Amino acid sequence: HTLFLGLNAPAHPGLLMLALAKFFGEYAIFVVPLLLATGWLRGNEHSRKIWLEASVSMLAGLLINQFIALLWPHPRPFMLGLGHNLIAHAVNSSFPSDHLTGLWAFSFSLLMHRSQRMTAVALALLGLPMAWARIYLGVHFPLDMLGAALVAGFSAWLALVGARFYMEPLYRLAIAIHRVLFGTLIKRGWVGK
Repeated sequence: HTLFLGLNAPAHPGLLMLALAKFFGEYAIFVVPLLLATGWLRGNEHSRKIWLEASVSMLAGLLINQFIALLWPHPRPFMLGLGHNLIAHAVNSSFPSDHLTGLWAFSFSLLMHRSQRMTAVALALLGLPMAWARIYLGVHFPLDMLGAALVAGFSAWLALVGARFYMEPLYRLAIAIHRVLFGTLIKRGWVGK
């Protein structure tokens, strides 16, 4: 609680700090679908499979978080009347952070592939201000961020070792959907086959 209170915003934060916190805490997560769409549309088979694996990692991490919340529901700081809450949030379990789990599960998965390391490191580093912002805004405890890192690492490993079981059918399905949705753009050469 002491660490949370040290990182949480004051009752009346400065506008710049609040804007930064809201950007990183609420909107930075949208980098993942943007990168995924760009990587998928412009990528080759090898890179697309890596992006699919990272997506599986992210989904696995978020699913693991749901099980943890069922087994150990942990109140958010504002549910305990602790600190200052600066954004609206559902009254649900805080441990671990879904935002950070999703971002780091995706980036940790990319980190396991040499061709994606620069992107992976950039995404992982984006998680640091995101973690700060979620605490600053009053919706998470610092321990929630540690939990997110552990779940993200485990889900990235799980997606990597399990890829031999799911990758080929998932890739065939994804490519079939891709060709239906983007057939015209593929013919024009704007999007990869």
